[in-house]
Amino acid sequence: MFNIDRWQEIFYSIKQNKLRTFLSGFTISLGLFIFIILFGFGNGLKNGFSQAFILDSSSTINIIPGKTTEAYLGLQQNRDVTLKNEDLELVKKEFDENLEFKTATITQPENVTYRTSSGIYTVQATYPDKQYIEKAIITSGRFLNQSDIINKTKFAVIGRLVEKDLFKNEKALGKYINIGGINYKVVGIFYDEGGDNDERIIYIPISTLQSLKKSTDHVSQIDVAYLSDMKPSVAVKLGDEIERTLRSKLKISPTDKTGLVIRNRAQNMEDTYSFFTVISSLVMFIGFGTIMAGIIGISNIMVYIVKERTKEIGIRKALGAKPFSIVWLILQESIFITVISGISGVILGSLALYFIGNNLSTYLIVDPSVSKELLIFATVSLITFGTVAGFIPARKAAKIKPIEALSSD
Repeated sequence: MFNIDRWQEIFYSIKQNKLRTFLSGFTISLGLFIFIILFGFGNGLKNGFSQAFILDSSSTINIIPGKTTEAYLGLQQNRDVTLKNEDLELVKKEFDENLEFKTATITQPENVTYRTSSGIYTVQATYPDKQYIEKAIITSGRFLNQSDIINKTKFAVIGRLVEKDLFKNEKALGKYINIGGINYKVVGIFYDEGGDNDERIIYIPISTLQSLKKSTDHVSQIDVAYLSDMKPSVAVKLGDEIERTLRSKLKISPTDKTGLVIRNRAQNMEDTYSFFTVISSLVMFIGFGTIMAGIIGISNIMVYIVKERTKEIGIRKALGAKPFSIVWLILQESIFITVISGISGVILGSLALYFIGNNLSTYLIVDPSVSKELLIFATVSLITFGTVAGFIPARKAAKIKPIEALSSD
């Protein structure tokens, strides 16, 4: 491997075939460069879709009551469907092992005041798990907890823009706001990447609001989040099972599309993953296709070199050179060209992605990048293919008989 004479021969051979060596090496570098850029853009597009369309928990199933359009089990059509606390408990009982977060919510607009400031805001009476489903990030104080639910506390967690609107330059934490005629103490401030509307929401304990409404147990909707490692196809089936269970309890026809609405993000995720799988497969095909073209080019160069150096190889064998030394000479040259070209392609592709950064975020390409594992895999594959490409002509060279080599033109 570190034989100086052999390396001198390799560099001499490359020098004698500059154009062909350059073109084959360029093809390999270009193939890896295109592979890295396309794969990086694919990851960037995936990141962009995630940020733009999956801002809340990406594993959420929303259960929303509606109005029936079909008569069913003796009940008339145009019936308003109502969800209750017991429906959330049923979902927990039947599917708890597959669910990470569970909550019910009562949503209503309320006039909210603080001293001389006031405004209409969306008030959501809910459970502690709502924080994780909505990805509300607490900046000061805390979110609602189970103690608030049990004790029916008059505590509120407000969005960043609610604090800005009502409190101006004051800090809201620890102060009281009036929601629909009832005073609530602000125990937390949050921000939400979903946008301004999500930051103008106020969360209060659901048990508190239900007790104020003469102990009603009605809820506006139920939200659950399935386990984060669950495959989209499994999550789709889980959503269907939840829907069947609730339709049966609420006596809603299986074909009634508006009686109960189930929004399962897994459905969109499954379609999205299928799309990205196709894109990734296409990228792999194009990238490896281009790389293989370069490998074939190297193999052709090696065939030409073997033919050009037939007499030299014959003399070597006549002087006692072993077949292995001839094979290794040709093979080492092939591997050297492949490795140098491959590393150049990897460096150029990685640098290109680094400088592109988030400059294409307006096209939903965010943080385009390629994992180290993929780069290592591509490089190792390249070296392996380069070795195979050089081995074929090298093996042929080792079989040349000295007398035939010396008599060839």
